[in-house]
Amino acid sequence: MSDQNKGNYGADNIQVLEGLEAVRKRPAMYIGDIGPKGLHHLVYEVVDNSIDEALAGYCTHITVSILEDNSIKVSDNGRGIPTGMHPKEKKSALEVAMTILHAGGKFDKDTYKVSGGLHGVGVSCVNALSNHMHVLVHREGMIFEQEYQRGKPMYSVREIGKTDKTGTITTFKPDDSIFVETQEYNFETLQKRLRELAYLNKGIHLTLTDERVKEEDGSYKEEIFFSEGGLKEFITFVDGTREKLIPEPIYCESDKHGIPIEIAFQYNTGYSENLHSYVNNINTHEGGTHVAGFRRALTRTLKSYAEREKLLEKVKVEIQGDDFREGLTGVISVKVAEPQFEGQTKTKLGNNEVMGAVDVTVGEMLDNFLEENPKLAKVIVDKVVLAAQARAAARKARDMVQRKGAMSSMGLPGKLSDCSKTDPTICEIFLVEGDSAGGTAKQGRDREFQAILPLRGKILNVEKALEHKIYDNEEVRNMFTALGVHIGTNEEGEKELILDNLRYHKIVIMTDADVDGSHIRTLILTLYFRYMRKLVDSGYLYIATPPLYLVKKGGQSRYCWTDPQRDEAIKELGKGKEDSVNVQRYKGLGEMNAEQLWETTMDPSRRTLKQVTLDSAAEADRVFSMLMGDEVPPRREFIEANAHYAKIDA
Repeated sequence: MSDQNKGNYGADNIQVLEGLEAVRKRPAMYIGDIGPKGLHHLVYEVVDNSIDEALAGYCTHITVSILEDNSIKVSDNGRGIPTGMHPKEKKSALEVAMTILHAGGKFDKDTYKVSGGLHGVGVSCVNALSNHMHVLVHREGMIFEQEYQRGKPMYSVREIGKTDKTGTITTFKPDDSIFVETQEYNFETLQKRLRELAYLNKGIHLTLTDERVKEEDGSYKEEIFFSEGGLKEFITFVDGTREKLIPEPIYCESDKHGIPIEIAFQYNTGYSENLHSYVNNINTHEGGTHVAGFRRALTRTLKSYAEREKLLEKVKVEIQGDDFREGLTGVISVKVAEPQFEGQTKTKLGNNEVMGAVDVTVGEMLDNFLEENPKLAKVIVDKVVLAAQARAAARKARDMVQRKGAMSSMGLPGKLSDCSKTDPTICEIFLVEGDSAGGTAKQGRDREFQAILPLRGKILNVEKALEHKIYDNEEVRNMFTALGVHIGTNEEGEKELILDNLRYHKIVIMTDADVDGSHIRTLILTLYFRYMRKLVDSGYLYIATPPLYLVKKGGQSRYCWTDPQRDEAIKELGKGKEDSVNVQRYKGLGEMNAEQLWETTMDPSRRTLKQVTLDSAAEADRVFSMLMGDEVPPRREFIEANAHYAKIDA
């Protein structure tokens, strides 16, 4: 462009992106990101179509296969995507569904009363972001097919045979020009989502097959998910690593208010509330009206029962809503015909009618349960009273933290080496294991935007501690104060982490690459998941990845983060004389000098940071309680099952 036209802005500057070009131009707008999360989201979009067929009563079996070349095949025994001529588009309905945004049966409530894919962009987005897609439809006694390259049909829909089956088989290979970071699917990630879908949609068989892995008998690696009990079984799975307070989950299912509602919850001896909510199989991790309705009914019904039975007469502390939910693990699933989500991310339900329906349903069910089970009711109320007493102690401890912070210099802990800039969007803080490594990090950092907070030894295991004990812990207090966050209340009067004065938008956990370092990292992650979850959900928490090896020969050296990288470096530098290569294994950050630490782990232009995200809050909840809780048998089973992944230092 010539200099004289640089400032012009006319009709020629307006770009019109036709068909699926908009998706290819801005893929993150449609699938979240183009990293591993977005890659797996493609599978979920296709599976959601099959689940919608199941919800409509036409599908019982869904199979997801990871093929040898990392392409994905999803097959179901639903009705099959219609293939007839679309009256408006004058082309096959299959081609319309696969190539036009906002096209599909989801908008016709006679076809799908409930649907997970709210915006109707799912399968066409997957097509747009795939190098190749092939769709086979078994319908009306015929087999139809169509293939696509990067969203464009290679030929018109054609009939290729006869069949006595119905269903759709979709095979796609993600576009490597878009998913640059990785095109490799993770079995465990897909496993978590399909297990979740099986619990949320009882009676449906979901099968996951990995054709990249062969078992000893020659068959492919496979797992089948099926739930008869639905959320009752989901709660047993999620809460299986905790000590139960009552023998069985409290369960209800109803659709008499025109909204299918399924809820299960269980009380345990722990101290945290773990509530997982779903709308049309979408995890609403920010809650919404369905969660508000549940909490309101729980508080009202339990309080009314306790007062009626005179179980609170000798209690000297005021009991609040939070107290009724301490040690509660619950799953709420509602199916809503016209869900209204706050924001494009579908994380908070806004339908007011759902609040009333959930409130009435839970209130009636819980009232009956308490009347029929007076001994269990007293156990629950006693737990609530203990929670109220602990909350009063925790409030005093929190107030003490904030008072100490205000009285100290600038309200910041003395161990913090702060950065000079104050804009939180560019500032980052490293939580460093030990004073020694902290000292090295202080010397190696960029003082303008990088702050260092050394942590002494292992912080408190918050999974097994009362809340007021957590705020008594110096290392935990230092973290809250350094970050500028505190526990307050939101508009609904519920306890919440307040981020108004958050001082850094990158919080980086930096620990040694050994067993102790891994334990410290897990303790910190448990704290953030249980008490500072908002920072995780906001994408502010990261893990530093210091190198494991330094490979040297003469004046040449290579840093290596994995064993294959180390082997490659030895081969490259050794040039046939591998014995002449020196390999140093870094067991701790303290073994590196300031320059090496900056170069490998702290320099934004060269480092690798792992962002901490939650694919499944329910799975994270289960894993944290298993690894860090009181129950030993589940932890032993996990270690025995995963011992072959562990790296034991010599």
